[in-house]
Amino acid sequence: MLEQSDIVSIADELAEAERTRSTIPLLTARHEGMTIEDAYAVQNVWKQRGIEAGRRLVGRKIGLTSKVMQQATGITEPDYGVIFDDAVYENGSVIEFDRFSNVRIEVELAFVLGAPLEGPNCSLVDVLRATEYVVPALEVLSSRVEMAGRTIVDTISDNAALGAMVLGGRPVAVDAVDLRWVSALLYRNETIEESGVAAAVLNHPASGVAWLANKFAHHGDRLEAGEIILAGSFTRPMWVERGDTVHADYGQLGAITCRFA
Repeated sequence: MLEQSDIVSIADELAEAERTRSTIPLLTARHEGMTIEDAYAVQNVWKQRGIEAGRRLVGRKIGLTSKVMQQATGITEPDYGVIFDDAVYENGSVIEFDRFSNVRIEVELAFVLGAPLEGPNCSLVDVLRATEYVVPALEVLSSRVEMAGRTIVDTISDNAALGAMVLGGRPVAVDAVDLRWVSALLYRNETIEESGVAAAVLNHPASGVAWLANKFAHHGDRLEAGEIILAGSFTRPMWVERGDTVHADYGQLGAITCRFA
């Protein structure tokens, strides 16, 4: 494992890359033997830097939960990151393109918790009981580590590549619809680029939230009431450019639109 001084140095390097909207060379190419535990330690220092700077933690993201996302990235296990308040946009927002690096969009469902969730034996049913409502969401991916050759260690260190999220559509109770069959059509500039069904996320989007609660238990932590949990994408990431309008149609759950300027 890395020395604490190396972990702090990497976290500061990533924070500077976020501030300057730039990318850094692969961490795994420069730190031989860097582990997943090291990566989460880097992410935790980066998170603390944000909190000390006045950012407010409002939720978590889960990534790489579907086969289509694992195939798109070459990474075969889920990961997670944190969501700060300044990374949450409302439906219809105009988003500053230059705030992010390597900008892509994913289609997801967000679980808003009405009660805490705690492992190590958290189940899908526990997640449904604790969820106040589910709402459509788009995740904006932003990679501060160069893309070619990335491993899960690079991605986790980079806060699981979270840039921002956009909430929209129609919030629903977990028993109001069959969450496995929630589907979405993802448009860029009026052309459908991707489509998918939420069951692609570990057979049920709530399964990812259960996975996260159980993962947190290893660190003596839990998910808190009020947190927004992005459950994972059920489409491949879609690249966007400055000037693009993104529209996601979730059928009976409504739609989300945003534009990058």
